[in-house]
Amino acid sequence: MKLSQFKFKLPEDLIAQHPAENRDECKLMVVHRRSGEIEHRVFKDIIQYFSDGDVMVFNDTLVFPARLYGNKEKTGARIEVFLLRELNAEHKLWDVLVEPARKIRIGNKLYFGEDESMVAEVIDNTTSRGRTLRFLYDGSHEEFKANLFKLGSTPLPEYIKREPEALDAEMYQTIFAKNEGAVVAPAAGLHFSREVMKRLEIKGVEQGYLTVHSGLGAFREIDVEDLTKHRMDSEDMSVSQELVDMVNKAKDAGRQVCAVGTSTLRGIASAVSMGGHMKTYTGWTNKFIFPPYDFTVTTALVTGFHMPYSTMLMMVTAFGGYSLVMDAYEQAIKEGYKFGAYGDAMLIVD
Repeated sequence: MKLSQFKFKLPEDLIAQHPAENRDECKLMVVHRRSGEIEHRVFKDIIQYFSDGDVMVFNDTLVFPARLYGNKEKTGARIEVFLLRELNAEHKLWDVLVEPARKIRIGNKLYFGEDESMVAEVIDNTTSRGRTLRFLYDGSHEEFKANLFKLGSTPLPEYIKREPEALDAEMYQTIFAKNEGAVVAPAAGLHFSREVMKRLEIKGVEQGYLTVHSGLGAFREIDVEDLTKHRMDSEDMSVSQELVDMVNKAKDAGRQVCAVGTSTLRGIASAVSMGGHMKTYTGWTNKFIFPPYDFTVTTALVTGFHMPYSTMLMMVTAFGGYSLVMDAYEQAIKEGYKFGAYGDAMLIVD
């Protein structure tokens, strides 16, 4: 597959800038892989497509307030710092992106907060934009993290052209988020309300969780036409024995195994054994999925509507079939579906 095959014209007004008032009342497009049929529903109707013994797998990563603004020593220049991941808790080292990058050098100090009480020193330049910061803080690690995160704001994707608001702290987070570490929300999970989760449970649909700490790599621009030459950024992930047992039991019984979101789909695919079952895994994944790809565990997928050229779109076409998914996207644009993390949803089933 070539990068140019994932181009489509997306009107700006179809990129959702705000979350739906109620998580479970967005539009839901249901795509049937075998028949090619496409249905237009409301998200809460999703329970009609699953039965007792089916399994839904969610990504329980928790998004932290990764975007903060500081001032450079002496000049006072305003610097945007995007926290990527904590490298060392003891020494308070963080991998970050900074803008404007040209103004920052090793040894520079940055001051954060109205009282400039949080100070960080640049100790390494790793890429053209990337830096390693060492925060200078005397208190406990828990106090440090609490104060750091108070200074930060919700890391909304760049295609949302507004500043984060108070509501985003709640809505750009799944209701089951538990394990801190993501700077990108597993957006398909944002549609699940407590009511939908409870109704699935009552119906006998089992709910399992893995953790994939989604980073900015999914949004990084692909600069090669030949997709086999693209390298994904690595993401930290974990798959428990409890989830493995739940999924393999459902698979052996011929039940549906539904991945909620492309990060979950990628996580499951990264933890597949030679026999086509799931296995436990803790570590990093840089798996890049694009057509053609043989999914041996996942039989259904909940996802959103993704941007042109995105790795998430490539993953969805690998699962649903390139022609069918691209036709579905064409329909979505005609029908006014909203795209992006705060947009509408798609369910792909057999």
